[in-house]
Amino acid sequence: MATWTWAPEGPAADIVKTKFWVGGILALFVFYLWASFGSAWRFLTAEEPIAKAIGAAALVLPLIGVWILITELLFGARSQRMARILEKEGLLPEDDLPRTPSGRIVKEAADEAFVAYRVEAEANPESWRSLHRLALAYDAAGDRRNARTVMKRAIARFVQETPRA
Repeated sequence: MATWTWAPEGPAADIVKTKFWVGGILALFVFYLWASFGSAWRFLTAEEPIAKAIGAAALVLPLIGVWILITELLFGARSQRMARILEKEGLLPEDDLPRTPSGRIVKEAADEAFVAYRVEAEANPESWRSLHRLALAYDAAGDRRNARTVMKRAIARFVQETPRA
């Protein structure tokens, strides 16, 4: 008798794995928030003024962490939503660049493909679609910093165009 095991492969498996890790990180972050707010509260309710100051300062880091978490989750959700729209429109770049045996994209091929996306984005600087595609080209070329910067611009244009984004 054959046994069935769930061992997904491909893009769906990557999405499941990503969501699993994001969920794990969120759970750890919630635990951190609970512990740090508890410690801060104990300091804030202490009698000594220096303890109260430490408690107030201890609240700052978790609040900064919450802000960073929210902005990163919005960044990911919005870029995913944009990618789904591009996919439905048939405008999402295909992942057909040659790869090394380790699975990395061949840099020369990515650089060559990048030129077309840069020209498209320069011709349509107000189009979130062009900017999104350019960000993906930067990412494929290994330039994560510019990929993120351009994706932020694409998201800003997307939010302007679709206010509920």
